[in-house]
Formats: sequence, C-alpha cells, structure tokens
Amino acid sequence: MEIRKLLFVFNPFSGKGQIKSKLFEIVDQFVKSGYEVTVYPTQKAQDAMELVKERAGEYELVVCSGGDGTLDEVVTGMMCGDSKTPIGYIPSGSTNDFANSLDIPKGVEQAAEIAVNGIPFSCDIGKFNEDYFVYIAAFGLFTDVSYATSQELKNRIGHIAYILEGLKRLPSIQSFHLQVIWEGQTIEDEFIYGMVTNSTSAGGFKNITGKNVQLDDGLFEVTLIRMPGNPIELNEIIGSLTNLIDNTDSIYTFKTDSLYIKSLEEIPWTLDGEYGGTHSEVEIRNQKQAIQIMVKNSELSA
Repeated sequence: MEIRKLLFVFNPFSGKGQIKSKLFEIVDQFVKSGYEVTVYPTQKAQDAMELVKERAGEYELVVCSGGDGTLDEVVTGMMCGDSKTPIGYIPSGSTNDFANSLDIPKGVEQAAEIAVNGIPFSCDIGKFNEDYFVYIAAFGLFTDVSYATSQELKNRIGHIAYILEGLKRLPSIQSFHLQVIWEGQTIEDEFIYGMVTNSTSAGGFKNITGKNVQLDDGLFEVTLIRMPGNPIELNEIIGSLTNLIDNTDSIYTFKTDSLYIKSLEEIPWTLDGEYGGTHSEVEIRNQKQAIQIMVKNSELSA
C-alpha cells in the first residue's frame, strides 16, 4: 500500500476535551487508511493557522479536530499559504454549525472515517478584508456571545448557553448606522445585527440563514436586521427569526457574491464565532470553491 502523509491538528480543549480519549481510535483509522500520521495538539491561538500555512504542502491530507474556530484557523492557514491540500474535519466543539452544514456526524470515529475516505467537496470560502472565514461573518446583537460565553457553560449545555448569554443583552440594544452596497444596490439604515453566511445553520439554529443554501455556488446569504422603532416591530423580528418566516420589513435578506459595508464608527465583528476585530469599512468577497473538505455526500444543499 502506498504511504501518504497526513497532518492531524487538534484542539485538546475544544468541547469537553473528549477528543483526547479518542486519539488512539482516530490515529488507528488514519493508519489503516494508508497514511503516515503527524499529530499536533494546538498550543495557543492561531497555532493551527501558522502550522497549516507553513507546512500543508508537505502532506496529502490535513485533518483537524475542534470547534468551528479550529476549522477557521486551518482554512485561513490554507488560504494564506501556497498549498490547497484537502481538509478533513472531526467536529468536537459545542455547536459545530459548519459540520452540521456539511452533514459530518458528531461521532468521532464516523467523522474520522469520512475525513480520510470521504469525497472531496469544493467549498466556498469568505474573504473579509484581508482575513478569511469559513461560514459566517457577523456584527451586532449576540455576536459577542460565542466568545463571551464561558467554555464551561458551552460544554455543559451547548448552544443553549449562547441564548442565555444573549438574553442578557436585550435591555441595551445598540444600533449601527451602516451603508451597505452590493450588485449596484445600496441601503442605508440603523442596524442591530447582520450576518453574511455560507451555512445552513448559525448559533446552533438550523435553517436560520435562509432557504436553498448551497455551499459551493459562489453566493453568500445576507441577513440584516434594522433597529426596531417600537415593541411591535421588535416582536415581529423575534417572531420572524423564531418561526423562520420572513414576514417583516425590519429584516433585509438577499444573496450576493460580494458586498461593501461602511459604518460611521468602528464596530466589532466575529468570524466563525471568534473575534474578528473592529472595522469601519468591510469588503466581503466569496472565494468560490476555494477549499476542498472531505464529506460523506458531495451533493450539499438545503
């Protein structure tokens, strides 16, 4: 059997840290599939990104395990480097939105098998100014919840932790005056939340990103929520998000391959649930089918 080289990068603290108890089964699966394996537990933030950027070209496959933030680092490293080695993903975070979109199972052994024996799927990647994101760039209400929520709480109750943390922010909704430009169209308004996505779920909520989502069509799904003018409008927004029915003028939704957002002040963004810095001007572009990710079924849409 031909020996191929595999780099396995994992976050030992992601989720409940259960990945450490499954290391033998994972590596054994890789070896049985014909790979010579290099195992690397991440040591600090951005560790996976730097490693993949510098060394991905030495391997036939890069497999990562952790939450969406770990996958984000690996993809960013791949996009910044010279090699576009296929990526396998074993989700072990608390929410794993993008793994759900890719239909990658939660079971570690099953995900490991797909990582090495699955089908390469050419997935769109987002470019955010000079950075990258895998499935979501967001600002406003609730967007700091994922990194403000304690890891212990995430581990114990999963995505419900995000909701509980987010509810604390309702009494002090902050709005941002934005100009949004895409495909010759412009809107200018006060917004409390916005997300640019390539995913079938966000924050653990399936289908909240829109209908007919395809992860390789070169298009983002964009959702922008206006500042409610009164309690009735706020209730309409909550009802629309809860029931996944767009029946309010307070929410803009559209698809596009690129957009430009300008604000009067610097506002904080999150990229794949991690802090993405503060920005007053943002250009977001879809990098169509830029990265190959191993999946069970290459026909992915919702």
